[in-house]
Amino acid sequence: MIEITNKYNNSISDKALLELIGVYLKETRLRQNKTQQELAEAAGINRSTLVQIESGGGGGLLTFVQIMRALDQLSVFKNFEVSEQISPLLLAKMQRNKRQRASSANKTSLPK
Repeated sequence: MIEITNKYNNSISDKALLELIGVYLKETRLRQNKTQQELAEAAGINRSTLVQIESGGGGGLLTFVQIMRALDQLSVFKNFEVSEQISPLLLAKMQRNKRQRASSANKTSLPK
C-alpha cells in the first residue's frame, strides 16, 4: 500500500501528488480485480476519464469521490471530519455551573 508521510506536506508538487493519487486508485482497482471499464461504469464516469486520472492527469473532485465510492474507499475521508472541541476553560466553567443537588424548594407537594 502506498503511504503518504509528513515528508509530503509541502515538498511534493501538485503534479506529483496527482500521480500518487492515480497510482493509489490504479493499485486499489487492481487489488479488487476490476477493469477500468468496470470501475468507470460503477463510478458513473467515462473510461477515458479514469485512464486520465490513473495516469496522474487532473480530474474533478466529484469524479474523485465517485471513484473512491466505487472502490469502497470512502473511509479515507475520515481525515476531513471536523469535530468541535471545547476549550478546557469553557469545560471547567460548564462543570462549575452544573447543578450539584436537588432543591426541595422547587418540588411541589404531592398528596399522600
